[in-house]
Amino acid sequence: MNAVKVGYALTGSFCTFEKTLTEMRRLRADGYDIIPIMSYNAYNLDTRFGKADYFKKEIAEICGRDIIATITAAEPIGPKGLTDIMVVLPCTGNTLAKLANGIYDTPVTLAVKSHLRNQRPVVIGVSSNDSLSGAAKNIGTLLNNKHYHFVPMRQDDPEKKPFSVVCDFTLLKETVEAALRGKQLQPMLI
Repeated sequence: MNAVKVGYALTGSFCTFEKTLTEMRRLRADGYDIIPIMSYNAYNLDTRFGKADYFKKEIAEICGRDIIATITAAEPIGPKGLTDIMVVLPCTGNTLAKLANGIYDTPVTLAVKSHLRNQRPVVIGVSSNDSLSGAAKNIGTLLNNKHYHFVPMRQDDPEKKPFSVVCDFTLLKETVEAALRGKQLQPMLI
């Protein structure tokens, strides 16, 4: 049996990168073939959560291949049928807005668009401080679009950040498995 080909895209919610690396390792250990993709910011910015070069090195080692980090490198994903499923984890409010409004100006958004031409599932792992305010309408839009599935999510700090929502990274594999069957993992809000 051939391994499931996962496009695994990271956007700039830098505080969650270690969690996403853990889940990337878990998928890889379970036999998934991972094609890493990073937004411009995720690929290039050093932050208080780590250096870009550290994350790029870790991701390339986990996946055993180079990272797609340009629009031109992302474009062939659909035409060549490179992915069975696309994961965007973490997915920022900015990326949610671009996907919901058909804006494909980053490697991640173009990778999703290219992948969707084959009518295959996309898994979104929300990580945004405005998920219950400005980004809420974009989550709603994507929920109503065919092929989009969400990693179950919850408020991460209702007292200090009442509009912030982060997905439960540990449910990525189960969400991917459900999405490959055309199902949304439930409950979606935990």
